[in-house]
Amino acid sequence: AMCWVMLFCFPLMVAIQEISARMGRVTGQGIAGNIRAHYSRWLLYAIVGLLLVANTINLGADLGAMAAAVNLLIGGPVGIYVVGFAVGCTWLEVFSRYQRYVSILKWTSFVLLAYVAVAFAVHVPWGTVLYSTFVPAFSLNKDYVVTVVAVLGTTITPYCFFWQASQEAEDQRIDPTAHALLDAPEQAPVEISRMRLDTYVGMGYSNMISLFIIVAT
Repeated sequence: AMCWVMLFCFPLMVAIQEISARMGRVTGQGIAGNIRAHYSRWLLYAIVGLLLVANTINLGADLGAMAAAVNLLIGGPVGIYVVGFAVGCTWLEVFSRYQRYVSILKWTSFVLLAYVAVAFAVHVPWGTVLYSTFVPAFSLNKDYVVTVVAVLGTTITPYCFFWQASQEAEDQRIDPTAHALLDAPEQAPVEISRMRLDTYVGMGYSNMISLFIIVAT
């Protein structure tokens, strides 16, 4: 019954992520940098403060989920795994080169294809899945509404906006041939086409994995 939500989310995800990417590539700054340049300091602090709270909760949930997954595979203390993942991720962020860390994250994302394998390994009524994807089923049941909000909140989420803009700005900063499009508008056609392709492919992959998570569980 949740499959239609992913189809509904896709154009919204693509639009907002491409806007964020363009903001970073055009100005050479992330969203926080642009807020600082054009709005009051109190607005910047309020938005970054809210982002900090949301990111902290998100990180806690992610670390807990990774630890629980390792516990399912080999057993052992979940708390130790949480600390281990936190230390490992922090070490990579601080001591590895940006390009190398991006490459590690990009290629390890293919492990998510395990959800696709699970969906094909168990019995799934694919006719029902296809119908539910294109024919929404609405309900005012509390659990249903909460789940829809959860799916929307974890796919169209503020940290993705900040991350997308900052990554474009960082990629431009470390490439000596690249310049903010405000300063080098002649680079815009190629860069905007690249960002659009990157966004469609990336969000499409993310959406596909989310759909298979729903189906597999």
